[in-house]
Amino acid sequence: MYLDKVKKNILIYATSMGGLLILFKWMEYQYVSHRLGMEMYLGLAGVLFLGIGIFVGYLFYRGSQQKKLEQTSEPHLPDTQKLDELKISQRESEVLNLLVKGYSNQEIADQLFISIHTVKSHVANLYSKLDVKRRTQAIQKAKELNIIS
Repeated sequence: MYLDKVKKNILIYATSMGGLLILFKWMEYQYVSHRLGMEMYLGLAGVLFLGIGIFVGYLFYRGSQQKKLEQTSEPHLPDTQKLDELKISQRESEVLNLLVKGYSNQEIADQLFISIHTVKSHVANLYSKLDVKRRTQAIQKAKELNIIS
């Protein structure tokens, strides 16, 4: 199934590139034979690239919207058994979820109504329990272990 989709995409891409090449050669012929002026040639090329850009943008937008729908359709629950195995407390789990959202230590402290030193302690505990050295590593490891919501 996956290979069929890849083959279909390659065929569509190759056909569209061949069509574009034919179109550009036709426009070049029209320019060389003085049927089109330079302004018209460049204008047609600009309109063509504008159309391609809008189409590709639409494809990316549609793809990102589908991913958002897929992500929101299934609520993700963290693996509580893994949290227990790693001995990650409820508060450390809350701090970890806020780290994933990109909050700074001060923002986490404000959100959870605790001091910044407490946040730093929780973050340090998380680093040692997850065996990491940086936030990005902690987030990646938490995703791999399925312990974040």
